[in-house]
Amino acid sequence: MAASGRLASFRLPPLPTVGELIKLYNLRAEKHLSQNFLLDLRLTDKIVRQAGSLRDAHVCEVGPGPGGLTRSILNAGAAELLVVEKDSRFIPGLKLLSEAAPGRLRIVHGDILTYRMDRGFPANISKPWQEDPPNLHVIGNLPFSVSTPLIIKWLEMVASRTGPFVYGRTRLTLTFQKEVAERLTASASSKQRSRLSIMAQYLCTVHNCFTIPGRAFVPKPEVDVGVVHFTPLVQPQIQQPFQMVEKVVRNVFQFRRKHCHKGLEKLFPEACRAELTQEMMQKADVDPILRPTELTIPQIRALTDAYAHLCTREPGLLGYEFREELRLKHFARKRNTFLETKSCTAQSPPQPC
Repeated sequence: MAASGRLASFRLPPLPTVGELIKLYNLRAEKHLSQNFLLDLRLTDKIVRQAGSLRDAHVCEVGPGPGGLTRSILNAGAAELLVVEKDSRFIPGLKLLSEAAPGRLRIVHGDILTYRMDRGFPANISKPWQEDPPNLHVIGNLPFSVSTPLIIKWLEMVASRTGPFVYGRTRLTLTFQKEVAERLTASASSKQRSRLSIMAQYLCTVHNCFTIPGRAFVPKPEVDVGVVHFTPLVQPQIQQPFQMVEKVVRNVFQFRRKHCHKGLEKLFPEACRAELTQEMMQKADVDPILRPTELTIPQIRALTDAYAHLCTREPGLLGYEFREELRLKHFARKRNTFLETKSCTAQSPPQPC
């Protein structure tokens, strides 16, 4: 009976429904911000359950909007919920929720891409990286326009143990377009295997939890939505700097339908390209005619380690960018063409009318 009473104390008092709040404050989803409201509390409860137990947890919710997911997090027993909302139209409705859950909901009117989450929670919730994750969660129904840049930013923070990961192996439960969710969790040889698959999986255990049909959102997006859960690994599967891993993976996937050596050779200047590509492939012991989508993370690790070895021997390689070389060549060609045309014009005698 006592347990039942404690559970009841987590529940919010009667409030206007999310739909009623939308009407009350005349809220509309802005297409240019990729906003889509999820009004069905059964679905928001299901998203929250993917995070695990939130009893007495600290939670950061990204982009709460009208507050449907916010209610589910509070009802799940979170001790402290920090919401970061960029759109000022949603702040009055969130303040109403804050008044209904005194001392449990903090509102930050700001941009999650610049917000310093490492300052958002007390230091005493931290756990050593080698231990279990802290009782801290990041949850969000992300706008499509920011979901990919945001997860890349957070993956880099996992690698450097900054941002929300100063507290330990903070877990993330986030929504993405279904196609992006499938890329994040795609295994080797899957047609969805991509740069995003490697970058997420070498740093985290990634689980595609379930799919929400587009018709559940208001307005209805043209795609379905996937819910993805991330738990940072104790040890990354590739022991090299994030920027180096990203560079190797970006190059290998730039020609995803060709043999992997085609992309990898663009890591090197033209003058030594064939020689260094061959040396890198041999040192990594990776078949150069594998497709990028066929490469496993251990093979990516071997390739990155081989590239790191070459960069140690020839430090200038790390700063080399193939596209910058192309840009300079293109500029030089245009300049030479201009000078030749100008020279010919100056030398030609005037033609009679």
